[in-house]
Amino acid sequence: MSMSRPCGRALPLLRALLAGSLALLLASCAGVKVPEYQRPDTPGKASWSRPAVSAADTIAPDWWREFRDPTLDELVNRAIAGNFDVKILAARIQVAEAQIGEARAGALPTLDVGAGASFEKSTGQSFRKQFNLGTQVNWDIDIWGKVEKGVQAQTAEFHATEADWRAGYLTLVSDVATTYFQILQLDEQIDRQQRALDRSRQILATFEAMLGQGLVPRTQVLRQRAENNALTRDLLELQRARGLAGNALATLLGVPAGEFTVPPGKLQERVGLPAVPAGLPSELLNRRPDIVAAEFRLLEAYDLVGQARLAQLPSISLTGRGGTSSFALGDLLKSFTFGFLPSINIPAFDPSIKARLKTTEAQTKVFEHEYQRTVIAAFEEVENALTNLDAHRQQRTELQQQIDQLQIVAAQIQAQLREGLVSQLEVFETERSLLAAQLALLANHQQILADTVTLYKALGGGWPTVEVANVRR
Repeated sequence: MSMSRPCGRALPLLRALLAGSLALLLASCAGVKVPEYQRPDTPGKASWSRPAVSAADTIAPDWWREFRDPTLDELVNRAIAGNFDVKILAARIQVAEAQIGEARAGALPTLDVGAGASFEKSTGQSFRKQFNLGTQVNWDIDIWGKVEKGVQAQTAEFHATEADWRAGYLTLVSDVATTYFQILQLDEQIDRQQRALDRSRQILATFEAMLGQGLVPRTQVLRQRAENNALTRDLLELQRARGLAGNALATLLGVPAGEFTVPPGKLQERVGLPAVPAGLPSELLNRRPDIVAAEFRLLEAYDLVGQARLAQLPSISLTGRGGTSSFALGDLLKSFTFGFLPSINIPAFDPSIKARLKTTEAQTKVFEHEYQRTVIAAFEEVENALTNLDAHRQQRTELQQQIDQLQIVAAQIQAQLREGLVSQLEVFETERSLLAAQLALLANHQQILADTVTLYKALGGGWPTVEVANVRR
């Protein structure tokens, strides 16, 4: 068996290459500085419409149970299990996690194994055949941590996709709750509208009888018929809106539209107004999933800049080869040849490396501004939710007082009607005013519920705080 032994000569060669390139490496390192991540400055929030409190005292993770409606709890559970948007976000987490392993594999050696044969016949010469078997190991040593920076960048993307899932989860629960409230509001409106239409038909019958006795002009009858037409049209519109809201809820649950319906109910009887959070969490920037996702993507951009800067440094590769060849297949394993080849690649002039660095640095600014934009939008959402909630609660007080007063008026008008002091028309007008106020109170009830959901969502929905700069896997 014959064997070449270049490995013994390779080690001194590697030492010589390293020593000869040391000055160049140091010079290269001097111009390469990996940026340290710092959360970008955002316009400060000096004060809130409510005093800040601990996040743990503000919102429970299952905040929708505060509405104390078992049907809503069931709908949320079904949506979490069946909604396809949430499933897509969960699948993206798995992709991002797999990509971490893909990035980490860049620091591992690779092994190639090959076998072949050649057959040759020339005029005047005998038939020749040769068999060969070979293997090669390549290893790019990550001495500067360039691959590790790529792993860190992909890890940040993994955490960002986790935050995306949390944001999608929060959006889904909020949409389910508000759609459900809308359906119950429409059910109650449909019920009241049907009763108003029935009452209007009774009024029409009364006017038609009075017309026969010459007590009212024909225009009064025509006016009441037109009122019936308007009430019927509004009833049809409410039924249409109820059908569309039911279809939207079915899609949120992950079932075909039309194959799921919520049993009719009354919003004010089924869903009470929950206690509003006592204040605002001071950890809003670390709590809202969309803000956390934006910051993780900014962290990823920093890591990619670091990787691009490290790519300017020389790289060391080790290549080992081994193989055998023979003219006879039976003699293939009788002799072997081995080789070892260390090498240093110095990117003295590579335009693509410089261009990549400029691109990653420019992208960092994009992600920084996107983070700042997300924070500013979060401040607006919280303040809007607080403003709407406070205004609608104050309006509720006024509406309730209006209804109380109109009910007193309606009772007195009924008493006066029995004594013959007022006409039936005055009774009808009073009932119409009372119905309008009751419908306004119903709409206000739904608005307060929706405002509360929006506030829960704007405050982060009960997710724990995340310190992005301290998260590394």
